Amino acid sequence: MKNRFVFLHSINFKIGLSFILILIVTIEIIGAYFVQRLEEQNVSDFENSIVVPAYTLNQISDNLNDNDSATRENISNVIQDYARNNSDITDIQIVDRNGIIVGTKDVDKSSLIGTKTMKNQIKQSISNGKKITQIYYDKGTGSSYESVSPVSSPDNSSIVGAVYVRASMESVYTGINNIIVIFLTASLVAGLLGAVIAIFISRAITRPIDEMKQQAVRMAEGDYSGQVRVYSPDELGQLAMAVNDLSVKVEEATENSESERRRLDSVLTQMSDGVIATNRLGNITVINEMAQEFLNKDEEEADGKSLVEVLGIDDKITFDELLENPDPMVIETSDGPDEDYDENDDNSLILNADFSLIQRNSGFISGMVCVLHDVTEQQKIDSERRQFVSNVSHELRTPLTSISSYIDALNNGAWKDQKLAPQFLNVTAEETDRMIRMIKDLLSLSRMDQGRSKLDKELVNFNEFFSYILDRFDMMLKKEKADAKEDDTKVVKNYRIKRIFTNKDLWVELDTDKMTQVLDNIMNNAIKYSPDGGVITCRLLETNKHIIISISDEGLGIPRKDIKKVFERFYRVDKARSRKQGGTGLGLSISKEIVEQHKGRIWVNSAEGKGSTFYISLPFDPNETGGEWDEI
Repeated sequence: MKNRFVFLHSINFKIGLSFILILIVTIEIIGAYFVQRLEEQNVSDFENSIVVPAYTLNQISDNLNDNDSATRENISNVIQDYARNNSDITDIQIVDRNGIIVGTKDVDKSSLIGTKTMKNQIKQSISNGKKITQIYYDKGTGSSYESVSPVSSPDNSSIVGAVYVRASMESVYTGINNIIVIFLTASLVAGLLGAVIAIFISRAITRPIDEMKQQAVRMAEGDYSGQVRVYSPDELGQLAMAVNDLSVKVEEATENSESERRRLDSVLTQMSDGVIATNRLGNITVINEMAQEFLNKDEEEADGKSLVEVLGIDDKITFDELLENPDPMVIETSDGPDEDYDENDDNSLILNADFSLIQRNSGFISGMVCVLHDVTEQQKIDSERRQFVSNVSHELRTPLTSISSYIDALNNGAWKDQKLAPQFLNVTAEETDRMIRMIKDLLSLSRMDQGRSKLDKELVNFNEFFSYILDRFDMMLKKEKADAKEDDTKVVKNYRIKRIFTNKDLWVELDTDKMTQVLDNIMNNAIKYSPDGGVITCRLLETNKHIIISISDEGLGIPRKDIKKVFERFYRVDKARSRKQGGTGLGLSISKEIVEQHKGRIWVNSAEGKGSTFYISLPFDPNETGGEWDEI
């Protein structure tokens, strides 16, 4: 329904309608004035045409002044002579000063002669001596004109009577109506011609305007290819040229703006920092991908939300306070909104937030920009450095304190005691060996960190290599049992090594010395933490392009919260027990570095109270057959 009336709202229709209305109003005003003047002129001419001539009035005056009846009979003759000259006159009556009709135009009305007139206007005219005229309409006779003229005496000293004249005005109004019909016909023709001309003029005016409108719509939709036709060098033509020039400039400005937007989007996308922009109310309008990743929120989730709410600092500060004091702050994030930050959680982040106001030249603040820097790794490195220094200090202080105590005791005379002196010296030597091992391990880790530790690789049958290492532990157990039989005070932990190997020979390129260090370390830990009589299960399997070594014990296991930390330097699940057994806390860290040097991977699965299983994955070529392997 709305589309049906679109034309009525168009400027083409409005201009055409305006021209037509102006033309109609003009014609109507001219016509009304013309008809009015025409009617006045015709009525005036008609009145003049039926005015009783002066000589006729003089004759009537003489006859009315003479009381002779014969003389009064001449009045009818005078009236008939006057009436013959004007066919429009329908009735004439002569009345004396007493209101008695003394003469009429029609012979048929001779019976009225001698009667008293009943017309009030005749009586008024005789009494006041003034001429009275009126025009009236009668359904039977149509429009008529009545005139009552007083008749004065010859010496003008008194009114001796009056002349009543009635004439038909049908001829006058018929002529006027005919002229009006002609005028209306001419007006209708002029109106139609004017309407056609108005339509053409409005089309001529609105066509370039419509083309400019269509070009503006295309520009709004992003199409700048069209040009408006210039019909003439007038104002509309100049406007068309301005629109064409505007189209070119808007296209250039849009391209520049789009190019800048793409450049800005590319910069924001490639930035390693998170960027968030807000409006003056603190609601987010722009957020880049890195900020979404930092805050674990999609663009749809963050768009329109409050900045302090998305950053999770709404309980500490409001946006208005942030506008007044936009100082940097540190924000800690975690997996869930209700979880506290945990520095050992891989998904936890420490973000440094810098705030900057978006301010116009007038000083009006229209928003804020927040830049998020991920300082998690830096904080972690600083924490690890502090922890490392603390751990090294602690690990060295314990043996040094022990050595210092025993040396003081020896200096104080304990060296003279043949039983205590050897024990004190033995403890001092053990603590010294422990510090030497720790320093060697630290130097080894340092060389690996600096990339100065090189691998001396050779092709090895890993089945035989692994069996050789496990055989050594079997031999060590037998030797310890034999020594325990000779020395009743010595306690030996019993354990059994269970082997589950693939039957296929697996040839791997590796540094046998370093890999022996790795396997020895894991086996020693398995033996240390296994209960007496426990079983240590060693497996060797293959996948598509990797071999998998697993070593399982039946010990106390590792708590879930400590699994990710077991490969950190100086980390011990049971610190007191590890120091008692002489561990440095660096074995698993060195093992991890060595395995990664071989482009492999090491990890652990464990449950508290159910033992632990360490896995090592090493790359190998399934098609490699190797050669004779020299036994170690």
